[in-house]
Amino acid sequence: MRNLHFAFTLARNADLVGETSLETQADLEVALLTGCQDKSYALGLAMALSLRGVRVDVIGNDRVYSPEFQKTPSLTFLNLGGIQQPEATFWKKLFKLLGYYVRLIRYVTFDGPKILHILWNYKFEHLDRTFLMAYFKLLGKKVVLTAHNVNAAKRDLEDSLPNRLTLRCQYRLADCVFAHTEKMKSEIVEEFGAKSDAVRVIPFGIYNVLPDTDLTPREAKKKLGIGSEERTMLFFGRIVPYKGLEYLLAAFQMVYARHPNYRLIIAGEPMKGYEQYMAKIAQTIERACYRDRVIQKLEFISDEETELYLKAADALVLPYKDIFQSGVLFVGYTYGLPVIGADVGSFREDIIEGKTGYVFKPGDSADLANALETYFESDLYKELERNRKEIRDYVAARHSWDEVGKTTRSVYEELLKR
Repeated sequence: MRNLHFAFTLARNADLVGETSLETQADLEVALLTGCQDKSYALGLAMALSLRGVRVDVIGNDRVYSPEFQKTPSLTFLNLGGIQQPEATFWKKLFKLLGYYVRLIRYVTFDGPKILHILWNYKFEHLDRTFLMAYFKLLGKKVVLTAHNVNAAKRDLEDSLPNRLTLRCQYRLADCVFAHTEKMKSEIVEEFGAKSDAVRVIPFGIYNVLPDTDLTPREAKKKLGIGSEERTMLFFGRIVPYKGLEYLLAAFQMVYARHPNYRLIIAGEPMKGYEQYMAKIAQTIERACYRDRVIQKLEFISDEETELYLKAADALVLPYKDIFQSGVLFVGYTYGLPVIGADVGSFREDIIEGKTGYVFKPGDSADLANALETYFESDLYKELERNRKEIRDYVAARHSWDEVGKTTRSVYEELLKR
């Protein structure tokens, strides 16, 4: 593949995929279309593929680029989305957005490899699912799609007929769809008409590119003004209604009434369009007796800051109303943090009771409060320092990028032989 003038060289990091060695010459070529989001997943997959002898073009913008992308000859970062400027005018943003699509189409037409792997769609999602998919197929490309969410609009209570029709189009046009769980595969096949043998279940690769310094949990708590003995729970990641933060606040009030040494950290960026929801959350906290026990960091949390909050917490709480699988859960596991999660999606498969966390009834604040108290009285919490390592080992074994890279490469090979 010919490099574009704005290409960056990506970095090799053998620790991402264990002991696998980098092959001297890549014998497969693929373009990863990131949708200009989820830098960690794109980096993990790209590195895993490069160490399996795959030459990779990573398509994104400056938010996807990482300093890790600087050493490996078999990886190339193509900044088709440019530098993002939140303060730019509407017309400048629109011009930049249209420019991305023009550059993407030009790249796929003249420079792109035979295999295109879509990790996320971009801004004009209906266009991506229909026109772009049809154009890729017209060019004779083999298209692989990773379905991180089967139907995100349904999860967000914004489902519609156009949404379902365009999703159906994309799932049926893809040569292979990767789903992270058997439950996700079943829904893709049964509700959207994809062929069963075209949908493969693949593990969700862990976020092992996040910083992990010598910072200890005690030091992290001290930096945030939390006492070493205070029982600290964390709500982390982008704040949207389906994540059920209101249930956690109600549960926190219950446990705080019985145990004043509890603390709550809310760290994440509120999603635009849900200002009314966030206003209710802010009002709830402001009126609560526990308001001084809540630390709020309501903004985007960088990779460098992630370590501080994950190490300061004693438990990660996921009070979600609906989801299939969550990257936040695996971020927590990466730092050896137990997870208290609602029984939605595949959480019951990923959370081992008493070993990596506890599961509670979704939408039930009283059951969440019980789960929190059960956890803080358990050996999982009392021996947390030792258990953190066991949780990291557990998730590394089940969700290693080595396995993801091996499975993904084998699918590429199958598609090229057809």
